Amino acid sequence: MNLNRRSVLLGTGALALVPAMARARAAEIAIDTPMAAPRWAVLQRHLIAMQGDAARAFHDRYFNANHEIEAFLRWGANDGPDDAIEAINDWPYLYLIGGEGGLLDLAQKVQEAHFAQYSRARTKDVPMGRAGMYQREFPPQMDWQHISEGLTTFNQLGLCNPEDRKLIERARRFADFYTGRDPIARNYDPKLKLIRSMFNGSIGPLMRPATMLDWAGDPFDTAPFEMVHGESSYKDTLEHYREYTQTVGDNPLNLHSTALGFNAWMLTGEARFRDWMLEYVEAWAARAKANGGILPSNIGPDGKVGGGAGGHWWGGTYGWGFSPINPVTGKREDRNRIPRAIMGFMNAYMATGDDRYLQVWRDQNAAINAQARKVDGVLCAPTMHGAQGWYSFKPGPYRFNTGEIWYLSQREADRVAMEPTPWTRFLDGKQDGWAEQALLDDMERVRTQMVRVHEDRTTAATRLADNPIERNPVSVTALLHQTMGAIHVARPPWSKTSPNQGGTLLFARLRHFDADRKRPGLPEDVAALVEKMDAGTTTLSLVNLNPALARRLVIRGGGYGEHRIEAVRIGDRRVAVGDRDVALRLEPGAGARVVLEMSRFTQQPTLAWPEMV
Repeated sequence: MNLNRRSVLLGTGALALVPAMARARAAEIAIDTPMAAPRWAVLQRHLIAMQGDAARAFHDRYFNANHEIEAFLRWGANDGPDDAIEAINDWPYLYLIGGEGGLLDLAQKVQEAHFAQYSRARTKDVPMGRAGMYQREFPPQMDWQHISEGLTTFNQLGLCNPEDRKLIERARRFADFYTGRDPIARNYDPKLKLIRSMFNGSIGPLMRPATMLDWAGDPFDTAPFEMVHGESSYKDTLEHYREYTQTVGDNPLNLHSTALGFNAWMLTGEARFRDWMLEYVEAWAARAKANGGILPSNIGPDGKVGGGAGGHWWGGTYGWGFSPINPVTGKREDRNRIPRAIMGFMNAYMATGDDRYLQVWRDQNAAINAQARKVDGVLCAPTMHGAQGWYSFKPGPYRFNTGEIWYLSQREADRVAMEPTPWTRFLDGKQDGWAEQALLDDMERVRTQMVRVHEDRTTAATRLADNPIERNPVSVTALLHQTMGAIHVARPPWSKTSPNQGGTLLFARLRHFDADRKRPGLPEDVAALVEKMDAGTTTLSLVNLNPALARRLVIRGGGYGEHRIEAVRIGDRRVAVGDRDVALRLEPGAGARVVLEMSRFTQQPTLAWPEMV
């Protein structure tokens, strides 16, 4: 544990949350060396623009003039409220990268309409949805795989507009559903430091086993609809959840609620939200340590391991031993969601820079890999644990979340443990063509997605809320890698071993602000490519494609300003900075390779914008 770093970060909240405009503005660093337009830069700006155009066309196809989704509204884990808002996943990120301003306006309007639309929608049979599928603009009771997915856009909006008063009020209200302060939603037990049920939300925890109906939603005729989960009838949909009953007590998926705490801390400046987030994560870290290094998948309401799952540490819905029967195939499928809980520990690491939070996951991976054995002559590691012990052995070592661990720690041992991706091979100088090919692939994806949109013959009466998700033309993983040196923990994830999860924070090496338009994102005509990263430096190429106009930008260390930029090197020049932000001016047609010397996770995170005058 790095006591100095942690104590500094936790003890200076009030100072660090003061808007950056209160500080003296540093002089701009000029980049005036002519640079012929690199092909990757031209492709990057074209992809940003074409995705913005495609998003508007997508919106006009699937949302009405009031920005409400046009679909058959249902409650449920298959096609519920979370799926409706997931249709615009990553639109705020596209704006944050440098997309046109109308994207943010559109995303905000869709989010606003979504809250209202699902607050009006009612269930008939599902008890917790009869007063509204949203109550107080939040799911009344649902699991955090789906609550988190439904918060994907909401959790990104603070990065785009941190002074939005309605956003701030909602962030405070939503987080207090879990801090123990809300008088109705008594989800959190502050004495035992647990969330009382896997099904929780704005009306509090569900303190009985969840039923198939609670998960599947009201009966309906499936014949007119495209059932993307494979079921062909409501009976199949209901049967999908037959074994989803062990929901009483805490589950590691509830750690996704810490994103609400982090965002509320960022938007309000109230340190109590950070303190609750760390308290809850610490409680789970202690449970893992007491359980041989493995996160137990159920904690009873009385605080006992397995108390809601027959006394089994591996029990519970979405737990280590959760392999229910798929009614479509008649076979058991592994649905262990515990690896997704790393997001809570990553959020705590973002707040503190404390490596103990990553060590919990290193220890868990080591404990699982210690159970590896040869199967047909191939060394395999288990991925599940039940009454029979470890099972579901897969070839190779257990590598879930190793990419996230490496990204945050930047340790060589963590890099060796992870499975390389095309992006990490590019950063290592082993896949030179990745940048251009990734952009070309995403351009082709936009084209094929829009073909699917234009060929879609469904109507509001024959469309489920999860149908448009599959046609969303916005794809930002490569753009986040290139422009921010960021990982995209999302659906789909950035690597094969990453959690397939929505509603996460932004984990980035840097982000950009347009100093002329005074907004987040790369300035018009400017492209950026992060080419190399290590624990202390970030190397990127910057180019202004406009041959007539200069562009001004501010580079911030980290997605939330958590990194300090110590100095900037451009060729033989070295300019000391010593701040989270650095201002640059790109002359017409100019570009350069820029090396940022950085001290990572040494700054209190903040959403306050830098000064841009």
